[in-house]
Amino acid sequence: MAITIEVVPIENPEACNLILGQSHFIKTVEDLHEALVTAVPGAKFGIAFCEASDVCLVRRSGTDARLVELAQKNALALGTGHAFLIFLKDLYPINVLNAVKQVPEVCRIFCATANPVQVVVGVTAQGRGILGVIDGFASKGIETEADVQKRRELLRRIGYKL
Repeated sequence: MAITIEVVPIENPEACNLILGQSHFIKTVEDLHEALVTAVPGAKFGIAFCEASDVCLVRRSGTDARLVELAQKNALALGTGHAFLIFLKDLYPINVLNAVKQVPEVCRIFCATANPVQVVVGVTAQGRGILGVIDGFASKGIETEADVQKRRELLRRIGYKL
């Protein structure tokens, strides 16, 4: 059995935060939608899910039409069984990640980021699957004391630490 490897970049023109994961059932889209609106009332998001059996459609939902379109476009480009993509606006993955992970169908989270993302996809005669992700860029060094101070200041400025 042969396998080829492709790298599929996630198109994210506005550098929105996104969550890329894997689940196992068609009701994923509705359950993720409910989890997000429950975790953050008024949340703006788009979800797409790659169905892996029967008609193999990209299923979609969300509260922002532009983000739904972006999610489904990227999901179709991936075409990887049972993968889901969530694009978020005006909130961070940290605000919803635990709610997403608690959805019974969710098997794993590959990344939650606003960085550029490339998805490493394995392709066989049967289909396509996510092998891993490239999230952002390679490390360039070890933080200095000045970098530690900047990190601490940033977390306090954006309200994640007191």
